[in-house]
Amino acid sequence: MATKSLKARHNALVTDNKQLEILEGGIFENGELPYFKDKIAQIGQFPLRPKKLEILQINVGYMCNQVCEHCHVDAGPDRKEIMTRETMEQCLEVIRNTAAHTLDLTGGAPEMNPNFRWFVEEAAKAGVQDFIVRSNLTIIRANKKYYDLPEFFKKYNIHVISSMPHYTRGKTDKQRGEGVFDKSIKALQELNAVGYGMPDSSLRLDLVYNPSGAFLPGDQSALERDFKKALKEDFEINFHNLFSITNLPIARFLDYLIASGNYEDYMYSLVESYNPSAVENVMCTNTISVSWDGWLYDCDFNQMLGLKVASKIKHIKDYNEDILTDRNIIVSQHCFGCTAGAGSSCQGSVT
Repeated sequence: MATKSLKARHNALVTDNKQLEILEGGIFENGELPYFKDKIAQIGQFPLRPKKLEILQINVGYMCNQVCEHCHVDAGPDRKEIMTRETMEQCLEVIRNTAAHTLDLTGGAPEMNPNFRWFVEEAAKAGVQDFIVRSNLTIIRANKKYYDLPEFFKKYNIHVISSMPHYTRGKTDKQRGEGVFDKSIKALQELNAVGYGMPDSSLRLDLVYNPSGAFLPGDQSALERDFKKALKEDFEINFHNLFSITNLPIARFLDYLIASGNYEDYMYSLVESYNPSAVENVMCTNTISVSWDGWLYDCDFNQMLGLKVASKIKHIKDYNEDILTDRNIIVSQHCFGCTAGAGSSCQGSVT
């Protein structure tokens, strides 16, 4: 496991241009594999256009207490990019006026932003229908100041979506670091203790599964059954839904693919698993992604590649939903990850 981000290691992939050079070149440039835009053009979906905005996803910072092998954000303890209160105020103004029904806070570990609790309190007053915080679970056990997070989440009826690579210690620690599994289990038990994830509970607790290697996730329903059975039998843990998400060839997962010699094979797998019916519901069609410094993107993945929205409105301070809706969505080869198999989004399978 790496202990530093690509940025701290001065890895060439820390630059957006280098990642895009890889994604646009090689087996795509020489015609071995088709470009994503050409595949969706075959079904009349290029240029890809947004539908009604439903989700405002805000990345409040890249700082994290973990350095996960697959992380497309390249988050870690050494990442100091943090959303300021000024930018949060600009986001709150949009939250109060947007037609979006879901607010999705992500990171890094969003809880590590020093203004996280204030932001949650203020955003909750706006009355969003589904208020999501994406937690890595271990943050709840990382420091005493986070121990009360389950009660804090409950107070504001936060929908907790937590990453859990596997229901076994070996596979989880391989992807996320030694000791992560045990801390995650403890955090899940603490969330259960305040009512999260329990049968018939309105306190939503969902888990996210990412494959631990260069392969695509299996059937989401089957994975959910396996996770529920194992976690209940071994640890008395309950949760509501499991979302399976395909690892996209961005940042540290791209670095892993190249270092392990799996990049071309993985891209072949994504392209060969392309499902045209998944294109209709990819998350970029109903989501706007906001970076820690307020720039706007079609999705969280485009954010990590520096691909800002193709609109004259590019920053949260200038937000105009009508103008943003009238844009073309920017695509590249990483988009094959969201349309492989049953499709993949931050809410799991899309078909």
